[in-house]
Amino acid sequence: MAGKNQWVVPRDDGWAVRGEGNNRDTSHHTTQQEAIDAARGIAQNQQSELFIQNRHGQIRERNTYGKDPFPPPG
Repeated sequence: MAGKNQWVVPRDDGWAVRGEGNNRDTSHHTTQQEAIDAARGIAQNQQSELFIQNRHGQIRERNTYGKDPFPPPG
């Protein structure tokens, strides 16, 4: 079973990694790239998705780690 999707989100003092549905951030980082690297490792380990937001909160990139059946069955 896949783990929680990971989000890279902007914060006033930098960037954070947050698991989907969590109330608290997993980690805080000075740069977006540091947060992306940390979130990517978690997403790969949990075979989940990584969502990266820009400074305005819009999703700028999305990556899937693990099973991604394309085309979907059916």
